[in-house]
Amino acid sequence: MRGKILAGVAAIAVLAACTSQDMAEDTVAPPPPPPPPPPPAVAAMEAPVGFAKMAGAPSPIMVQPEPEFRDKYEDVDPNPVKLVSEEPVSTFSIDVDTASYANVRRFLEDGVLPPKDAVRIEELINYFDYTYPQPAEGEAPFSTQVNLMPSPFAEGRELMQIGIQGRDIDRDARPPINLTLLMDVSGSMFSDDKLPLAKQAIKLMLEEMEPTDTIAIVVYAGAAGEILAPTQVSEKRKIVAALEELRAGGSTAGGEGLRLAYSLAEQGLKEDAVNRVMLLTDGDFNVGISDPEQLEDFVSRKRETGIYLSVLGFGRGNYNDAMMQKIAQTGNGTAAYIDTLSEARKVLADDLSGNIFPIADDVKIQVEFNPARVAEYRLIGYETRLLDREDFSNDKVDAGDIGAGTSVTAIYEITPVGSDATQIDPLRYGDNDTSKAEPSGEYAYVKLRYKAPGEDTSTLLERAVTGSDRVDNVEDAPQWARFATAVAGYGEMLKGGEALGTGFGWESIRNLANGAKGPDEFGYRAEFVQLTRLAETAEAQAALRQQGQEE
Repeated sequence: MRGKILAGVAAIAVLAACTSQDMAEDTVAPPPPPPPPPPPAVAAMEAPVGFAKMAGAPSPIMVQPEPEFRDKYEDVDPNPVKLVSEEPVSTFSIDVDTASYANVRRFLEDGVLPPKDAVRIEELINYFDYTYPQPAEGEAPFSTQVNLMPSPFAEGRELMQIGIQGRDIDRDARPPINLTLLMDVSGSMFSDDKLPLAKQAIKLMLEEMEPTDTIAIVVYAGAAGEILAPTQVSEKRKIVAALEELRAGGSTAGGEGLRLAYSLAEQGLKEDAVNRVMLLTDGDFNVGISDPEQLEDFVSRKRETGIYLSVLGFGRGNYNDAMMQKIAQTGNGTAAYIDTLSEARKVLADDLSGNIFPIADDVKIQVEFNPARVAEYRLIGYETRLLDREDFSNDKVDAGDIGAGTSVTAIYEITPVGSDATQIDPLRYGDNDTSKAEPSGEYAYVKLRYKAPGEDTSTLLERAVTGSDRVDNVEDAPQWARFATAVAGYGEMLKGGEALGTGFGWESIRNLANGAKGPDEFGYRAEFVQLTRLAETAEAQAALRQQGQEE
């Protein structure tokens, strides 16, 4: 029976083939249908706010776009050299951000020099912890150190370094954390170094938090939405599950996300806790409030609520550094850049106290130089943190905040009176008589203002800089001063080296850093030395490319 059936099927097939051949001889076959259109470069699955993966729904199939460099940096000119006889007072806000260091490292590890505007020298210096002594019990929340030494950058000049050390806090005595995560889940966050890395970073942070701390999650893409109501860290599985459900896709309504995050943080505001919004993004806001000035105004108003802001940047190609720096500086905030899981551990685990718990708000520094001792000065870095002279005593003017255990360093390059290294020619008709100044042993007078967290009135600290703060040789300077100087020189070289003498370069930086590494538990200082080698190589390759283009 089976054989008969197979034979019948074969006969029918032969007959059909013959019939088709006969028809083909009498008629013209219609043209084949057109091929389907090619798939788009990026296929993103539309999803509800939060882009949470629904149970049983297939995962979105996405193809990562080709990388395109659209990073944005604020165009800032380096601080100029100033004559003490004309402008003896320098005023600026402290800066504890570290974003520039990690971002510059990312470029160097890719084999290229970073854009000069991406290099903020104060953030390179303040990436490192220094061995400043802790403030005495019962005194101000931070200690200050000052050191004067010959400048290795140029003969005939000196460096004046000011170091601030914030008081550390006992983990058992710290206040609870009330944290609202604002996570960018737009399409630009698709790549592994963005949203996936951000989720890993938060998981690391959870391990350092207390069970009674609370976390809420707000997301934004084409719209903004609440994904997780304030939840205690004791329910870690619930928090991690909410993180794992996040998917990237859509445009970027970052401004609307900020509105919602602050609103949620205000609803759950706790007087006995540190209330903070933490924004995790590449900074590519393109829907809703996206104008930098509007965002700045919005965040500046919200800082009056007592809610602090942390900004964590991720990724490359369309990293909007300018946007994130602006909102961090105006929102009682700090900014960091996360390029690796190791950096995430540094920022959100090892340095969590300094990045979460404020011990002093609106910290300002004002330095008055003595024209009898100092002819010229230049503040290295802090270009985006400069203040007017009258801002120092105005408690309504916002400034940077210091977190628990954080150290801050500022460096001035000064030219002593009588040195041949002065850079500004004297005026023919100007008043160059410095005998009117007090001819004491003081080089400068340093003043600091700060507010206790939540307070409206500042406290003033003062100290003179005298010959007792000076050493005659670089080798005799404290270890922290020598290493900070090496990092400052590294930043100057990345900016082109115009402010450095001809005898100072990459080898000088390495020698200075290697001689001042000291204890290096996590290898950050050893990594810095390696980065100077990568920078030297990238600089040489850039010079060869330039030479080839000219030929």
